[in-house]
This record gives sequence, structure tokens and C-alpha cells, in this order.
Amino acid sequence: MTAATTAMAKPAAGTGGRGGVRRYALLLALWDSEYAKKVYGGYYNVFVSAFGSNAASGERWDCFRVIAGEFPAAEDLASYDGFVVSGSPHDAYADEPWIRRLCALIRTLHAMEKRVLGICFGHQVLCRALGGRIGKARNGWDVGVKKVTFAQDCLKSFGFLGDLDMELPSSASLIEVHQDEVWEIPAGATVLASSEKTRVEVFAVGELAMGIQGHPEYTTDILLNLIDRLTGQGDIEGRAGEEARRTAAETGGPDSKFWRTLCKGFLSCGGRPATPEVRCFTGAAAPRVQLAGLQR
Repeated sequence: MTAATTAMAKPAAGTGGRGGVRRYALLLALWDSEYAKKVYGGYYNVFVSAFGSNAASGERWDCFRVIAGEFPAAEDLASYDGFVVSGSPHDAYADEPWIRRLCALIRTLHAMEKRVLGICFGHQVLCRALGGRIGKARNGWDVGVKKVTFAQDCLKSFGFLGDLDMELPSSASLIEVHQDEVWEIPAGATVLASSEKTRVEVFAVGELAMGIQGHPEYTTDILLNLIDRLTGQGDIEGRAGEEARRTAAETGGPDSKFWRTLCKGFLSCGGRPATPEVRCFTGAAAPRVQLAGLQR
């Protein structure tokens, strides 16, 4: 079932949107918060505003609420140019039926050589689906606007980055709201960025799959509302909430333009061959965090 779509014509099945409308699927793994509904009309609009182009560019976004069991039909998968998996308050290593189904879908898309971008929960479930390991963050909650540092040598190995109309920075500020993390990346994957608290902030598997632990789609007001909710629910302590607010104030907010350009560039760069052989920080060679109760 399609939860929401743009008002644009559907391209012929199997075209992947090429030669006309480019088509993307947003897989929402969460329910809309009251704040998101009131201010943005829901998370669908947050994502499309961040990663989409204007209607005149020839682009369509379909939304599937996977947390509610809404998934794209198997016969429609080939017609999409790319897929985005959202964040979620659920654990990506949980055994709920919709999460297992999402993992199976991701494996199918990867086999079809479709581009998949995972955000926060989506980053973690992408890792799980492709053979990596995930679990609770060893350093606890990470909330606020944090500095993410890039592995420059690794970035040069990815073709889609060369098409971005901007210089790649050595680091960029990103909104973080997570208590889980990637423990071990999939075989053949590459770590592209890390931060003080999180070893795997960004990873890629060839040029077909990319996970980002933070939230490039979020704005500072969404972060501040989340901090209020997390402290109000007792998920994080009041002083942790104050520290998160301080990071937002001192940094001036996330480097949204860079992160959104990166995500758009990844999703729109169709037709490039995958490059699984990247001599850098890969799944086989990456330092592993050994924790009890490791889950897939």
C-alpha cells in the first residue's frame, strides 16, 4: 500500500524512471510525531524537502510506512531509481516481523543493484541486512549536533562523490539522536566517516548502499523538540538534554547543505557500476568492538 505520493505520472514499470520521471521510495520506519505533523505535515515532507528536487525536475517520491506493514510490491521494485530507509525509535536488531521483512527487502534491492540510503535506524538495518553487526552504543546515547570526520582517502574511491558540485570537507556537523550503533560493517563495506562517540558514522557498500548514522534530513527545531521529548520521557537525563542543546547553539546547527547534497548526489547518480573492492577501512579489516549479546 502506498501511504503518500507526489502528484506526478508513474513511469513505465522496469524503466527505473530513466528517460523521464525519476522515482524514489521512502520507507518510513516510524510514526509521525505531533510536532512533525503540525509543523511539516509529517516526516514524508521532511525527507522530500531535504533529499528531493522540485517537481519541474521530473522526480517522484512514493512513501511506504513499513512500520505498519506497507511495502512496495515486488513487481514495482525495478521502476525505482533509489530507496531511502528512515530512522525509527525501534531497535534495528529486533526480531519484529516488519523489521525482518525490511531486511529481506534490502537484500533483494542490493541483489537488483538498486541504490539504498539508510538514515539512523536505516543505517543500522542496512548494515544488519547485508551481513554486518549492530547493537547498543558502547558510549550510550548520542544526542546533539556533532562533528563527523571523513576518511579522505576512502572518499576518493567513490565515483558519485566526484559529481558533487562542491568541495568535500574534512569534517561536517551533523544532528545525532541514537542509542544504537554499527558494531561491525558488512564484508566489502567501507567506513567513510566517524566521530568522537561513534566509530561508524557513514559506511558504503560499493556505490549501491550508503548508511548515515546521523540525521541529515533534520532541522535544528526538530532536534530541539526531540530533546524535549527524550528528557520528558526520561530516556535521557536533563543534563544530557542541556548538553545537546549547547552543541546546537555553539555549532550554529548542522551543515545541512553539505549532507543533503551528499544524499541527493548518491541517490541521483544512476548507472554507475558498483565498486566493492575499496582498499581502505573495510568490514574484514575494521577494528571490531567485542560486546556481550552481539546480535544480527
